Amino acid sequence: MRVILADDAVMVREGLARLLTDHHIDVIAAVGTAAQLVDLIDSDLPDVAVIDIRMPPTYTNEGLVAAQQIRRSHPEVATMVLSQYVEFHYARTLTADPAGKVGYLLKDRIGDVADFVAALRRIAAGGIVVEPCLVDELIATPTANAPLATLTPREREVLVLVAQGKTDRGIATELFLTRKTVEAHIRSILSKLNLPTDPAENRRVHAVLTYLAADPPQPSADQR
Repeated sequence: MRVILADDAVMVREGLARLLTDHHIDVIAAVGTAAQLVDLIDSDLPDVAVIDIRMPPTYTNEGLVAAQQIRRSHPEVATMVLSQYVEFHYARTLTADPAGKVGYLLKDRIGDVADFVAALRRIAAGGIVVEPCLVDELIATPTANAPLATLTPREREVLVLVAQGKTDRGIATELFLTRKTVEAHIRSILSKLNLPTDPAENRRVHAVLTYLAADPPQPSADQR
């Protein structure tokens, strides 16, 4: 897997490059600005771009804007946006695209390199990776007109764990349920939300996408 890193902090990008290289990831470039990232991708397509959300010159949403530009120009490139804090609006803006190949994680996740590499491979393969605490908020507080409002409290609990990537066995262990009960809850969730049942589809992210599609983020004043 070929990766380009974009982070204005030299120590962060060089340290991450070393960690990824040690895990057999080909880091083809590491740059300090969003503009450099976009220029590089235009000339040499990676499998994944890992992007800090706040970069020069304003240190606000340059990484998010770059990720969106990359997704428009090169949809085959997966984008993983990293943030120091969970920024709900930015995360929803990024993950609202049902095409997949996108991730939004806290920088703290880099510390568990094996999990981070697994997340990169997941989005490179077409999946979506969402910061777990963001998934909790999306699912636990559905709007009145959102499809998730049809779920029971127990189904929401199951769905939070499904969206976090838990297996049926893992959900059963965490909620002290039998696997058959978990499977029944998941069948009910799929039915209520009309989610795909095709084994080739990732039902563990479709629920979050369903919520986002039902309640899309509104553009801020500076984006209008």
